Amino acid sequence: MNLLLLEDEDFDPGAGAARRAVVGGERLRHVRKVLRAAVGDTLEVGRLGGGIGRGRIVELNRERVVLELGPLDGEPPEPLRVTLVLALPRPKFVGRILQAAAAMGVKRILLVHTARVEKSYWQSSVVRPEALRRHLMLGLAQARDTVLPEIECLRGPRDLTESLPGLVRRHDEVLVADAGGAEPCPLGIDGPTALLIGPEGGLLDEELDRFTAAGARTVSLGPRTLRVEHAVVALLSRLAI
Repeated sequence: MNLLLLEDEDFDPGAGAARRAVVGGERLRHVRKVLRAAVGDTLEVGRLGGGIGRGRIVELNRERVVLELGPLDGEPPEPLRVTLVLALPRPKFVGRILQAAAAMGVKRILLVHTARVEKSYWQSSVVRPEALRRHLMLGLAQARDTVLPEIECLRGPRDLTESLPGLVRRHDEVLVADAGGAEPCPLGIDGPTALLIGPEGGLLDEELDRFTAAGARTVSLGPRTLRVEHAVVALLSRLAI
């Protein structure tokens, strides 16, 4: 955690002119156990949806950490202009993939159903809103960002197909990652781009045909087949250049 993210309810309304924030839970444990901070130490903090600054610890115990805040007028990093459209991965990989995407600046994520996504994955606790949000927050804290990505779950077998025309209209390009893609994933993007990444077993030929017929372009990272968690980082890295 490189940035202590503060939410509206963390701010102490009774602190008067001295702006203070009171934090507990997982963030407190990180301050105490990982950062090994003490009263008087200064931490980098950011307000969710707002600016970045510094906070000095004025109280620290097992229940809470109280920070006296300076100006939160620093700007978060520029977002990556990519909408990540991700076939729902195996539940044990969802968290780390979302953290990586948020850390790399993605601000819109669609979790979608494709033919090779197991229906049981949608019943996992990892796709509950609070679990998804937690992982996105961890990604932001890692990258010193304060702008929470939007995330939407398209659970129905036809939801992605019905969303394709809108994706094509709203983006300069829609890229579909596939090991058999005819051209390499581009280095850098000039405008809003949607990136569709399939499940571990890949996309069916008929799915690829449907996407390309809608105006998508199939791209590849080369002949090697990567795990989804590695492919997401590799593809986003190329687009971010």
